[in-house]
Amino acid sequence: MSHNKFFISDTHFGHANILTFKNSNSGSPMRVFKDVEEMDEHMVTQWNSVVRPCDRVYHLGDVVMNRKFLPIVERLNGKKVLIMGNHDIFGSKEYLKYFEDVRAYKIFPKERIICSHIPVYSEVFPRWELNVHGHLHDNNVKEFSEKYLNVSVEQINYTPIAFDTILSLLGTQSISPKRIP
Repeated sequence: MSHNKFFISDTHFGHANILTFKNSNSGSPMRVFKDVEEMDEHMVTQWNSVVRPCDRVYHLGDVVMNRKFLPIVERLNGKKVLIMGNHDIFGSKEYLKYFEDVRAYKIFPKERIICSHIPVYSEVFPRWELNVHGHLHDNNVKEFSEKYLNVSVEQINYTPIAFDTILSLLGTQSISPKRIP
């Protein structure tokens, strides 16, 4: 059975305080959920609505804020790879209970794509067509160019985005700093 590849970042499962964060442009709440349980359940539902057990998901960092929430990852479909984020502070052994691999970044050489948690300075990667990243939540790289795609959950409707979708956006040069429907 063939598998698809998906990307997502900044789930922050179990992070109640993220519900107090404000949208940088409007000042409205960045995540609109009544509580952290509703937020977590929504993200699990959205994830499992598109990811099959045989699919591979690259989580581009900040999966949980507290290790007691790591077991929620067991409820998520797919074979998961964690690209470490700034809040992924526990030992790799703890993450390897839930992820097949833990790394600093992922490169797709044929497609000329580099995946990271924090956006990579574009001058550092002139040979890459695209940096798929997270970390910025509802923001985008200030000096936006087609070289960046933010897959923080706030940008992608809390739903992992398929690699094929990214490739089609790249192929049409239609990657923009707008949220992906």
